[in-house]
Amino acid sequence: MAANPITESGLDLSWLNLYDEPASATPGKKGLTLKEINSGRYADSARGAGDMTYRLRGVTPRPGAQRFGTNYQSKADVWSENCIMLYEEAAQRQWSSARDIPWATLGQLPEDLERAMCQLCTMLTEVEFIAGDVPGQWLPEISAQDFECGLFLMSQIMDEARHTDVFRKRALANGGGLLAQGANGLRTLIEARDFTEMSVLMHVQAEGFVQSMFRMGELIGQTDADKKIFRMSAQDESRHLAFGVMHLKYVLDTEPERREEIHHYLDKADGDAAGGGSGDVTLQEVFESLCILLGGGKDKFDEGLQKFLLLRKRQINEYVHRLDVAGLGDRRERLGPLMAQFLDPV
Repeated sequence: MAANPITESGLDLSWLNLYDEPASATPGKKGLTLKEINSGRYADSARGAGDMTYRLRGVTPRPGAQRFGTNYQSKADVWSENCIMLYEEAAQRQWSSARDIPWATLGQLPEDLERAMCQLCTMLTEVEFIAGDVPGQWLPEISAQDFECGLFLMSQIMDEARHTDVFRKRALANGGGLLAQGANGLRTLIEARDFTEMSVLMHVQAEGFVQSMFRMGELIGQTDADKKIFRMSAQDESRHLAFGVMHLKYVLDTEPERREEIHHYLDKADGDAAGGGSGDVTLQEVFESLCILLGGGKDKFDEGLQKFLLLRKRQINEYVHRLDVAGLGDRRERLGPLMAQFLDPV
């Protein structure tokens, strides 16, 4: 090796010459976020072709770099236009189930209300565990060219871990306990063979249904602690939904030929959800516990049933609205009768 003129030891410092385009960033209102460094040849708009290595966007390729088997090389495979903003929001809005929930406000509840809340929390503990496990399976498949999507999914896993934590604590904190198992119907999420399939089924549909329920937490929750658990969890779920809706929109905008494929995924998932699959609010134990909580006791079950039907109506209409925003508005015509009966007129 020829001696480098900068040294007398024969070191090859040619990597110093790679800095031909100096980069600098100015912190914004929220600090130095990913938005401020998303510029020039480092921006997602300047994304190059993937190479199945872990070469991050903007890094100069190294000859002989090992491939790690990353499968997704196209931006549309995983991208969501809001993932940069959503990751930063997630990083800044973390909360603690130990410190930020007013556990002292639980107080003793009538047995039927406490058991109903524990049954609901049992289902949610399982659901949120799966919701954290599923995106983790896809992290190795995401190209380093789209690292922001990976960062967002990591933040989602942290969110779901906290939800699993907080609902389990609620079930065990006030004289109740974990009750009937459910959530087996969410196997479709684990068995998804494509990132978009997973995202549409989990972010847009499954978490959308859960989010609608969280947003009725003021009616479902019997104590200040319960209400805040639902409120804080809904804050997190909003990010997951937003990612999924915008990912679906990006896919439909850039790869419109995938429309029927996505309908196919939803055909089965919608049927499972409408038919009372485990993990859905129509599962018998969950349905009955929600009616008791919404009515204010098992002796007010009929009143609770009427509120449950309003919850179901809200779930279906918000679900169809999200699909419409993503560009899949024709999904309305393909809903099965058990879901379509709750739709508002166009």
